Amino acid sequence: MVFDKILTQAILGTASEAIIATDQDGAIHFWNQGAERIFGYASSEAVGESLDIIIPPDLRQRHWAGYRRVMQTGESHYGRGDLLLVPAIRKDGARISIEFSIVPLKNHDGRVDGMAAIMRDVTKRYDEMRTLKAQLARTGLAP
Repeated sequence: MVFDKILTQAILGTASEAIIATDQDGAIHFWNQGAERIFGYASSEAVGESLDIIIPPDLRQRHWAGYRRVMQTGESHYGRGDLLLVPAIRKDGARISIEFSIVPLKNHDGRVDGMAAIMRDVTKRYDEMRTLKAQLARTGLAP
């Protein structure tokens, strides 16, 4: 149906959220305009690269352990509507906070062949929340 194609193109082409798809090894195969805006890499720079380009070095070991687990089991609680809030890095080296959910990409046999993630930059909101919590703690009103 034509509507399905238009809808798919509109969603994948959004600039408001990053949509990234990777293979079993974590190599990037899809990088939309939102990913370009949030992370600073053009699609031509990101496609074919490892997710390590956006994962802070101190979090890579933990990330890849979880990634391999999802590849093996096909299960992740972040694919059921739960959002994960983690730091990421931009091309310019700036550390940002992202919120995302993942979708395991399964083949016709039900085996996971890759992963898609939908991400948004929540740095401003996260920083504001952290500032408010610190202010409350100084006043003695923090829970």
